[in-house]
Amino acid sequence: MGSFLLGLRYDAWILDVLIVLPLVAAPVVALVPIHRAKYVALAAAAGQFLLSAGLWWTFDVRSGAMQFVVSRPWIPDWGIGYELGLDGISLFMVLLTTFMMPLVILASFNYIKQRERAYYALMMVLETAMIGVFVALDLFLFYVFWEVMLIPMYFLIGVWGGPKKIYAAIKFFIYTFVGSLLMLVAIVVIYNAIGRATGTYSFEYSHILANI
Repeated sequence: MGSFLLGLRYDAWILDVLIVLPLVAAPVVALVPIHRAKYVALAAAAGQFLLSAGLWWTFDVRSGAMQFVVSRPWIPDWGIGYELGLDGISLFMVLLTTFMMPLVILASFNYIKQRERAYYALMMVLETAMIGVFVALDLFLFYVFWEVMLIPMYFLIGVWGGPKKIYAAIKFFIYTFVGSLLMLVAIVVIYNAIGRATGTYSFEYSHILANI
């Protein structure tokens, strides 16, 4: 796998790897001996940051176009694709996410004393979802990553939160559920309106932006 990646251009695989690596690390963290879980999570998060650091040097600041673009069909009958890319704003958000995650995990070493494997596995899933939100160029894919991000957040708050963690988790669920539902309605309305106007039904961000 490593030699295969080295044979490809960095911009051809980096976004895929940044999304997949924490997701692969999550079940590993959940299955290793409990005293090693935090170290495996830290190693995965640190590796993620080192891989993402190359974005800073390979990103062309003079270009106004999306970069590191990944485009694959997913559900073509509904105009849904696996579309990823970076612009100047999402570049910083991805780098901030990968930089902060090792620090968050390291700061948890002396704080998290119960269900450690579950905690660090959820952190890995959360990192995948956050990066996915920042790089998704398909509105349906963006919504999927957004919803996935809320799941570990709910459990992180409800299990490892403060004195009012259950109350906080319930409020978090209510507000995010209502907000997510309204966002989904807005996405579908835009999708249908532009589809009727252009004859092309697609959740692709560039198509929607060009016809909105």
